[in-house]
Amino acid sequence: MNATAVTPEFEQATFKKVASRLIPFLFLCYIVAFLDRVNVGFAKLQMAGDLQFSDAVYGFGAGIFFIGYFIFEVPSNVILEKIGARIWIARIMITWGIISSAFMFAGEIRWGPIATAFGCTDAQFSFYVLRFLLGVAEAGFFPGIILYLTYWFPGARRAKMVALFMTAIGVANVVGSPVSGAIMQFMDGASGLRGWQWLFLLEGIPSVIIGLLVFVVLPNGPKGVTWLTPPEKELVMKRVEEDNRSKQDFGSKHSFGGAFKDGRVWALAAVYFCGAVTFYAVNFWMPTIIQELGIDKKDFLKVGMISMIPWSATIIAMIYWGSHSDRTGERHWHAASGFLVQFVGLVILALAHHSPVISIFALTLITAGWAGFVVTFWSLPTAFLTGTAAAAGIALINSVGNLGGYFGPDMIGRIRTATGGAAETAFFTLAAVALLGAVIILRLPRAKRSADTALESPAGVGLTAE
Repeated sequence: MNATAVTPEFEQATFKKVASRLIPFLFLCYIVAFLDRVNVGFAKLQMAGDLQFSDAVYGFGAGIFFIGYFIFEVPSNVILEKIGARIWIARIMITWGIISSAFMFAGEIRWGPIATAFGCTDAQFSFYVLRFLLGVAEAGFFPGIILYLTYWFPGARRAKMVALFMTAIGVANVVGSPVSGAIMQFMDGASGLRGWQWLFLLEGIPSVIIGLLVFVVLPNGPKGVTWLTPPEKELVMKRVEEDNRSKQDFGSKHSFGGAFKDGRVWALAAVYFCGAVTFYAVNFWMPTIIQELGIDKKDFLKVGMISMIPWSATIIAMIYWGSHSDRTGERHWHAASGFLVQFVGLVILALAHHSPVISIFALTLITAGWAGFVVTFWSLPTAFLTGTAAAAGIALINSVGNLGGYFGPDMIGRIRTATGGAAETAFFTLAAVALLGAVIILRLPRAKRSADTALESPAGVGLTAE
């Protein structure tokens, strides 16, 4: 097939077909992934009292997920590239679903002298171990999906696809918040289990089921699929090859070690670290922040319903920011502006003094700003990395950056414990982190070629996946 003979209508229809087959299923996968990662924020409202966790214990346990995530992220993504997305993503989802459900036994496991040696109760040590193992199990899922999308979409189309995929975060929280609240409120006491135990059990099972479906239905790449015609298949692979060639022109390094030697990769890891600090600090503590606006301690459903407000904003922000970034070809200011919106929201939250309207408005700015940042951010590393370097580089950025997911929740927990529940100092600190992220990202070199001209670049040899 001659690429010059391809009509815009045929090309548009082809990539629309690809998106319609892949994005809805990946979207569903990410919904259950994110629920299993963050439902601990709702469980905390009841579990902390039952297991006698202080704010510092909860903050550390919530964040330690990202230590396991960090250690296993890069090797997980490289394995995915070697053995294929279908097998590895299925493995990830099944193991994390099992571990997530195991949290229901956090108060039952007896560690004896092992827990004592770490200065913990049995319940605290179980909580820490399970959160760490959940991070190990999930390591590789998100960057693996980002890598997987590079097999199907050239750079100029990818931000919108990432946006559609990542709106699952907003949907997971919009749907999951009231569902989590309802489970805790109405299942409490059923079969002798507390509401938080039912929460972990019922929200872990879907991950196992969908993980089995991944093994059956997810293709490893465009070459072997039967739902694309030969001309459609050739077009998709050719556009991906052209995109990879354009990255070579920008100075891409295709080796595994090349990603670790590229200063841009480490700068982007620092940016993503800032984003993870601010996002997960607020995400893991949002149910507590909302409950403390004057809601009855047992009205978990109301907490969930109110939580829907800021999370709904992420869906709108992701679609708008991603689409606008694709239309303009601009990535840096789009990502940085998300940080700046977060900065404003965090300052307002610190000054809100538990005012319900002002606090919810501030939380909405924080979540919307994060959505705008993250949905355009992932177009930056994939603009200059390909092949094994892309697998290693994306995983490196995600794993190092996600260490911020440890520091953010832990910081709020320690400050709240030290101040008797006040968190204003933490919110001002988070605002400074958001501002730092914006400054770093605006000083990065631009990779305009791959973002702006991928569709028009000359045919060339690139790396594709089967």
